[in-house]
Amino acid sequence: MSEAETTDNPGEILTVGDMKVGATMVFNHFMAPEFMKASVRLVEAAGYNSVWLPEHVVFLADYASTYPYSDDGRIPGDPEGVLDPFSALTFIASATTRIRLGTGICLVPQRQPIYTAKMVADLDYLSGGRVDFGIGIGWLKEEFDHLNMDFRTRAGRCLEYVEVMQALWAPGVASYQGDTVTLDGCYFNPKPIQQPHPPIFFGGESDAALNRVVSHGQGWYGFNLSPEGLSERLGRLRELAERAGRDPDEILIYIGPSTHPINPDTVAAYAELGVDQLVVPLAAGNLDKLASRAEAMLSRLGMS
Repeated sequence: MSEAETTDNPGEILTVGDMKVGATMVFNHFMAPEFMKASVRLVEAAGYNSVWLPEHVVFLADYASTYPYSDDGRIPGDPEGVLDPFSALTFIASATTRIRLGTGICLVPQRQPIYTAKMVADLDYLSGGRVDFGIGIGWLKEEFDHLNMDFRTRAGRCLEYVEVMQALWAPGVASYQGDTVTLDGCYFNPKPIQQPHPPIFFGGESDAALNRVVSHGQGWYGFNLSPEGLSERLGRLRELAERAGRDPDEILIYIGPSTHPINPDTVAAYAELGVDQLVVPLAAGNLDKLASRAEAMLSRLGMS
């Protein structure tokens, strides 16, 4: 696939029934900037609806925290760095025209919320309203410690920070009074293109995470769930939403299978469960390999 094709001819959006398909990717210090742009152009041209980038400002050689999505409790591959998702997404936004730009997942409670609100709003403005704001409370205590941020209170702080950002994104002058943040007549511009703000997707699979979806989110980004595991969690999400007086059908459901099999049967099962978008892993160190993997993924999705 030539660069001209990937730049000028974004393909039709991949769907399985009503379920769209997105891609989770990773950009790090081993990759040239031009490769990053070309790779997302390729993914856009292949029809993927979105690209999602992770966040960790530092990794640790040794840590006692347990990564929740692996058997040994360590991050697969023992990474040493990834690009900041907002920097990377802003960079690739200028090289694409349609693909949506997701943070998967932004670690909100370890960031200063006014600056985070600014980065989200500026990215949405510069990209023409293409941001999906995926957020979570984090799991790596040692990373919080290095940032001098309290790990124990991160859940409550996350929700307060979301409220601060929503106040800043709203029309007019922003004010807010919370336990850790006060806004007193702040001008904040530009506002996001998407109003009232880019959709907020909470990550996490616990009841506490699902409650955050219900109370403050427009969607849920569940990770490393089989169709069977997803079915149980969707039942719980529906129960929590109804208990809170919220229509569960208005909550967007994005799922990353991660280590679980992706094949026509499982993909059909995710679609049958009402998943709005399946976010599949798609990464490579060169364009030829990425093109090959993107093509192979079509077969795994039952689309070729």
